[in-house]
Amino acid sequence: MALRIIVHEPDPVLHQIAKEVPKITPNIHKLLNDMADTMYHAEGVGLAAPQIGILKRVIVVDVGDEHGLIEMINPVILEKEGEQLGPEGCLSIPGLNGDVRRHQKVKVKGLDRNGNEFTLEATDFLARAFQHEIDHLNGVLFTEIAERVYEVPRESRD
Repeated sequence: MALRIIVHEPDPVLHQIAKEVPKITPNIHKLLNDMADTMYHAEGVGLAAPQIGILKRVIVVDVGDEHGLIEMINPVILEKEGEQLGPEGCLSIPGLNGDVRRHQKVKVKGLDRNGNEFTLEATDFLARAFQHEIDHLNGVLFTEIAERVYEVPRESRD
């Protein structure tokens, strides 16, 4: 288990566009493992490589549903439909949440850790998590697109 340090706003790396991964190497496997360990340790539901200071298009997501841990390299949203407005937080912006309007359903394409392309259709919370993490790869934070940003009460953070 290797935990990485989560970068916090206003670190400039959070506002940069991550680069595509041209080749999957053992370093990418280690990155995926470390990202999952870091996300679980921080009790998050998603993590993008820029959040640990690495400008690569790599995300991990686990919203606690039947999909379990989803690792995706070079993710792209192919289709989007519907609309949902709901609360979001971010491991890189502790203490703040926001009401963010997202698509209700998305179809996402990417590579798994072995370089195999796959697509996944996600709805509701999983769709929100994918959109949030892919935004990170494009240098966009939820606070920039939220309709309302508010502090999380201290007792909710413990």
